[in-house]
Amino acid sequence: MQNRTAYNSGAGPSPEHLDAFLTAELASVLSSARRRATRDGDRQVDTAHLLHGLLESDPAVREMVDPEGVRTARLLGYLVQRSIGYGLQWHGTVEDSGAVPVVTEGGVPGWSPAAAAAMDGARDRAHARYAVHAECLDLLAALVDDAECRAVEVLRRASIDMVQLAARLDRQTQGAMVEDER
Repeated sequence: MQNRTAYNSGAGPSPEHLDAFLTAELASVLSSARRRATRDGDRQVDTAHLLHGLLESDPAVREMVDPEGVRTARLLGYLVQRSIGYGLQWHGTVEDSGAVPVVTEGGVPGWSPAAAAAMDGARDRAHARYAVHAECLDLLAALVDDAECRAVEVLRRASIDMVQLAARLDRQTQGAMVEDER
C-alpha cells in the first residue's frame, strides 16, 4: 500500500492559517471541531474532534468510512460519548500519537500535535494530486495515516476495517488524479 500523505515535519502554517488551502466544506469542519473542543472543555482540538466534524458534515466521508451505512450511528455515538463516558481518559490530556515529534515550544496553540499534523497532511495530499484546496477526504486520509491517533482509535472501536478504509481512500485519490490529468 502506498503512503498517501507525506507529513510536513517542518514548521508549516498552523491550521488557523490554512484557510487559503481549504474548501469551504473543510473550513466548516474545522470550525465545528473548534466549537466541539470548547464545548467539551478540552484544551485542544484533537483528531477525534476532526473526525466528528467530518462525519457530521460530509456525506462522502460517511460513505467512505461506512459504505454499507451500518456502523455510522455507532461511530457517531462513540464520538458524542467522549464527554460523558467513552473518551474521558482523554479529557485534559494532549493527544500525541507519536506520528510527529512532541513539540514543547512553538506548537500550534489550541491543536494537538496529531491534529496539526493531520491538517498538514491534508494540505500535502491535496498538493500531491495537484489540487489547490484540501478537501474533507484529504483530511480523512491524513487521519487514517496516523494509526495511533484518537480518530483511528474511535474508528477501530466502531469496527471500521482500517485496511479497507485506507484502500478505498487510495482508490479515490488515484481516481481523482486520473480525472485531473484529463
